Amino acid sequence: MICPACNHSETRVVDSRDTNDGRAIRRRRECEKCKERFSTYEEVEITRLLVIKRNGEKEDYNQEKIRKGIDKSLEKRPITDDRKEKLINEIEHQIYSKGKQGEIGSKEVGKIILEKLKEVDDVAYLRFVSVYKSFGSLNSFEKELEKLKDK
Repeated sequence: MICPACNHSETRVVDSRDTNDGRAIRRRRECEKCKERFSTYEEVEITRLLVIKRNGEKEDYNQEKIRKGIDKSLEKRPITDDRKEKLINEIEHQIYSKGKQGEIGSKEVGKIILEKLKEVDDVAYLRFVSVYKSFGSLNSFEKELEKLKDK
């Protein structure tokens, strides 16, 4: 690892810790030459994943779409940024583990998001499900709300 301060190529690891629920390692390093300390992160490189849309088209998995949907659902809700980030990581981990042979259906992605949102916030769940299932009437909301109350 090259030191970002002096570009010396000899550094040593001072400390290592798991981050992101064990899916990454944070390493504290020190340059042998200038003694500058810096952090590096090591993560598993995730293979390419295709999402099969309802019309049969395939597109590359895009974390930004998930993030935008979660942000909209959790808007003005009492959820910390750390919890939101953890939620996105949990969703993404589940998506990749359920994606068979590098593909997953958009319907399956939506179900994963709904399951995770239900655990975190009922209002965010209702917001997301109303878009996901294309609610067209108040009756649709009422039915979903009844299901939520029953559980």
